[in-house]
Amino acid sequence: MPFSYKPLWRLLLEHDLNKTQLREELGLATATMAKMGKNEYVSMEVIDKICNHFNVQPNEIIEWVNSDE
Repeated sequence: MPFSYKPLWRLLLEHDLNKTQLREELGLATATMAKMGKNEYVSMEVIDKICNHFNVQPNEIIEWVNSDE
């Protein structure tokens, strides 16, 4: 998939949170966190929850990666 959640993982570090804490605070499924860990698709609802939680725009938690390289 041409998207990466690296910006989200950096954001967690900045807020001194880990993936488990994020999952628990937002009520996300462990499968959802696993998908993000593998840079797989998650719903826009999940993206919305994360953006609302941190008060950020989607481009601050996801980045496009050129799959042609």
